[in-house]
Amino acid sequence: MSVHAVTGAFGYSGKYIARRLLDAGHQVVTLTHSARSDNRIHAFPFNFDKPDELAHSLEGVSVLYNTYWVRFNYRTFTHADAVRNTLTLFAAAKRAGVERIVHVSITNPREDSPLEYFSGKARLERALIESGISHAILRPTVLFGREDILINNIAWALRRFPAFMVFGDGQYRIQPIYVDDLAALAVREGASRGNAIINAIGPETFSYRGLVKQIAQIIGRARPIVSVPPGLGYLASRVIGWFVNDIFITREEITGLMGDLLYVDAPPAGTTKLTEWAREHRDELGRRYASELARRRKS
Repeated sequence: MSVHAVTGAFGYSGKYIARRLLDAGHQVVTLTHSARSDNRIHAFPFNFDKPDELAHSLEGVSVLYNTYWVRFNYRTFTHADAVRNTLTLFAAAKRAGVERIVHVSITNPREDSPLEYFSGKARLERALIESGISHAILRPTVLFGREDILINNIAWALRRFPAFMVFGDGQYRIQPIYVDDLAALAVREGASRGNAIINAIGPETFSYRGLVKQIAQIIGRARPIVSVPPGLGYLASRVIGWFVNDIFITREEITGLMGDLLYVDAPPAGTTKLTEWAREHRDELGRRYASELARRRKS
């Protein structure tokens, strides 16, 4: 029985990867900030500040699945912290003799990007490639599933407000992938040993405006879709964030969306259609707000 490590196995995408590994008969360990437990998974703290202990927790691990990242800069975490910590993780994996790393990145990473999310992901891709460790780099755009943030909160807003604002014309594109399709891809790549970079996108491409319209139709909440300047849309999101005690969307995320960075011209890596999944879950979709800050405390 081989040992596989998953960062954040009690979180979102990590949970799906861990579940597939367990179903396949593998032993699973996790690196986590969470105080949760699962008697099937041996949990270790991340120990980024104790690299010797971090390396020790990875001894005997065959494949490391890295989903660790932060969505935005906040007072208790930043993109710079995430880059530094992930570099420490890669170094610890190499010291521990980990055979392969499956790393979750983002579409269109670029080290000279003005957006820290994309430049940080690009730096980590380069570090992993230069490490000499066998690797697969998966580049998803947006994940959807029962615990997702973006799709759920679009539906949440449609259920509660008389109109929905989109930044600019809303014609920038997005290619969501089902979270369990990403997990299946990760596990499949974990069994390989050839180096690979894969655009992990779903089978449907939407404009952002079109995505909102589709979700509205599916949940039965047709609303006027109003184009607003990005600055005004961001201010409105700040007000929403204040009421729900979360970061609804950031300026960087708006810039990335409008820059078409969540679109690539590539064949789909997932098979599950968002429209079909949403129809199956329309009664529950958007009933509750999904908090990014709450998720971080649980993963």
